[in-house]
Amino acid sequence: MQLNIVLVEPQIPQNTGNIARTCAATGARLHLVEPMGFKVDDKKLKRAGLDYWHLLDITYYENLDDFFEKNKDGNFYYFSTKAQNIYSDVEYPDNTYLFFGKETAGLPEELLHDNPEKCVRLPMIDNSDARSLNLSNAVAIGAYEVLRQWGFPNLLTQGQLTKFEW
Repeated sequence: MQLNIVLVEPQIPQNTGNIARTCAATGARLHLVEPMGFKVDDKKLKRAGLDYWHLLDITYYENLDDFFEKNKDGNFYYFSTKAQNIYSDVEYPDNTYLFFGKETAGLPEELLHDNPEKCVRLPMIDNSDARSLNLSNAVAIGAYEVLRQWGFPNLLTQGQLTKFEW
C-alpha cells in the first residue's frame, strides 16, 4: 500500500518541513508542486523536518501539468474547505494521493470543479473567522485516516516503556 502526499505551491517552509516529517515517519511519499514560497535549502524547512530527511521519499514538479503527466495511475483526493464530502466517509484505495493547496488560497478551483466526487473536507465550526486548519495538521489528519483504514501497514502500533514493563 502506498500513500502519497501532494503539496501544491506550498508557501510556508515550516509547514512543509512538518509535513515532510509526517511523511518520513509514516512512509508516505511527498510530492512538491512548484512554484513554492521558499527554497528547499531554507533553514526553517530543514529545522521543521529535523533529522528525518534521510527517511523521506520526495519528488519535485514544475507545475500541476508536470505532476499529472508523471502520475497518471493514481487515486487522487483533493482536500479543501470548499468540498462537499467528509474525508472520513471515503474508502481510500492503494496508491492514494492526497492533495493539499497553498496556505493562502488552497487548491485551484478548476481542479475542485472538475473532480467534485474526489473533493473532501475536514469538518469545522460554521464561523467565517475559522477559515481553515493549519496545513501540516490537515495533512496529518488525512494521512492517518488513510493509514487507519489500511491497518497501519509497516508501522509500529505498540510502544515500549524504558523503565517499566507493561
